[in-house]
Amino acid sequence: MDESAAVRAIWEPLGIPGIVDVHTHFMPTRVMDKVWQYFDAAGPLVGRTWPITYRTDEAERLRTLRSFGVRAFTSLIYPHKPDMAAWLNQWAAHFASTTPDCLSTATFYPEPGAAEYVTAAIEGGTRVFKAHVQVGGYDPTDPLLDSVWGVVAEAGVPVVIHCGSGPQPGPHTGPGPVAAVLARHPGLRLVVAHMGMPEYGEFLDLAERHPDVRLDTTMAFTPFVEEDHPFPPSERPRLLALGDRILFGSDFPNIPYGYLEAMRVLTEVPGVDDDWLRGVLHDNAATLFGLGATAS
Repeated sequence: MDESAAVRAIWEPLGIPGIVDVHTHFMPTRVMDKVWQYFDAAGPLVGRTWPITYRTDEAERLRTLRSFGVRAFTSLIYPHKPDMAAWLNQWAAHFASTTPDCLSTATFYPEPGAAEYVTAAIEGGTRVFKAHVQVGGYDPTDPLLDSVWGVVAEAGVPVVIHCGSGPQPGPHTGPGPVAAVLARHPGLRLVVAHMGMPEYGEFLDLAERHPDVRLDTTMAFTPFVEEDHPFPPSERPRLLALGDRILFGSDFPNIPYGYLEAMRVLTEVPGVDDDWLRGVLHDNAATLFGLGATAS
């Protein structure tokens, strides 16, 4: 059985119309090439050998996702310095306009004018933002972001945020800064990437306190991550209880294993049942993004 058929064999029996993957990366070619070079070099924020499994051109990557039955996905972009976010947003808006199954994605950075280009992105149809605290090296509580968080919260647009301290910590990673942002903007719809790895318990705490906080499964439970940042068995009951706020994410194409593995490990979490899988692989994200129950 090839990988596409094996992936479909996981979700098709669940009776869902496909997968919604909230954590995939599509970027300008030269940016993606630099990201891959960083992984190839096992840069400081990666910290280990990290082969890219789906190192193909953009068209082939799109065909691959669609062959798995992914009905909606993101183009998570992120800046690592000022004067980068606005043009990434322009690229991502164009990409989404020519890729109907991509949820139009945008990003931001703590810099003058951020609230203005975030507002413009929302008015232009952005459906999800990406914030990368680790790579950006910024404090989410930076005053330059306060109006950004306010605009995003008021608009109700979800933010996929890499704020956990894995795979390597950054100067402002961890639950503390995010908790401070939520205290000021409690209505933010945050999707904590990688289940908050490795501070799983602390981010589950945040989700329990804030009904609009969700977590994505990106890389969680895979042998690659479990080796260094295992998910605590003691937290499984809370993971299962919060099943309506757990969303599937893969980190495609930048994963050091196959897409099938990212899905298979979820089916093997003790206590998981078909209802939980239906929600995580499709229904929770479909509800969040207003996708409806059937593929368009």
